[in-house]
Amino acid sequence: MTQTLLLTGDMNFQGVTAPDTIFAKVADALRDAGVVFGNLECCFFERQGHDPGEREGFYAPPAAATALANHDAVGCANNVTYGEDAVMASLSRLDQVGVLHTGAGANAQAARQPAIVERDGLRYGMLQRTSIYWPKNQEATKTRPGVAVMKAHTAYRPRMDELAPNRPGVAPEIITWADRDYLRDYTTDIAALAADTDFAVASHHWGPGPDILAYQTEIAHAAIDSGAGAVMGHGPHMPLGIEIYKNRPIFYGLVNFSFDIGHRGQHGEWIGIVAQLTLDGGDINEVAFRLVRHNADNQTYFCDPANEADDLAIIQKRSDGLGATFDIEGDRVVVWRKP
Repeated sequence: MTQTLLLTGDMNFQGVTAPDTIFAKVADALRDAGVVFGNLECCFFERQGHDPGEREGFYAPPAAATALANHDAVGCANNVTYGEDAVMASLSRLDQVGVLHTGAGANAQAARQPAIVERDGLRYGMLQRTSIYWPKNQEATKTRPGVAVMKAHTAYRPRMDELAPNRPGVAPEIITWADRDYLRDYTTDIAALAADTDFAVASHHWGPGPDILAYQTEIAHAAIDSGAGAVMGHGPHMPLGIEIYKNRPIFYGLVNFSFDIGHRGQHGEWIGIVAQLTLDGGDINEVAFRLVRHNADNQTYFCDPANEADDLAIIQKRSDGLGATFDIEGDRVVVWRKP
């Protein structure tokens, strides 16, 4: 029996006062899916007076958590999941509404734990890390609540091309890579999850721009090499490329699934990607995606890909050389089928 796994992008519920309407236009698709997993880019937390973490965190009304009624699990490892009280209150609220979570916790061990969903005899496992985080008091430690992180590094070196030595002021080449200790722990966790489930999803908050950086590819490939069936990336609020690596999908940037307020109080227009994986047992038969936008009432709705030629061209351009195809079939874009 085949099942459908949906992976959704960033969800920020700041300012939401009617949570039951946010996903009303996509509710049928969410309900019909076997499992739905998305990225929660806020904390459900009521601030008391001035909060010193106001600049770092996104805080949404706890009542807004009911918008996640059709999500089975969410990832909480984000740069805006900030503040010990906020983290713990938000996780408690997710527990109250019955949504599983991964990527944040009372300590490092808890934050690294996966979310596991069982559906019709199949076990799905999801874990999440963030490479974008505040250096002070956000990473979960042995004794402090926070998020599960994947540290990465940046270096700058002179360009080695033919002209650079004779061009003073030429911008350096930017080099990025994953921290070896963090990558070892990450792949160990993924391997354990893959061994315990039929299908494992590695979710990662990274970015922040339109380019796929070396550390992102390194982490994504390491996840699949360690047993992940799919990788979902989020953080850049713009679509990134899609890669097929060893017959498994890497969605480097799903963009948004619900995002109306944030980043200096507004977030304007956006187009988001909902990854749709069709599974037979633990094997992928098909990888596709649907496109979403939001209306003036901040309701997410599906778009007809035939009417989104410009944005599809951007996604396809950013996927050049990565093994994905782009075939429009009705309301979906199919990027891979099992041979």
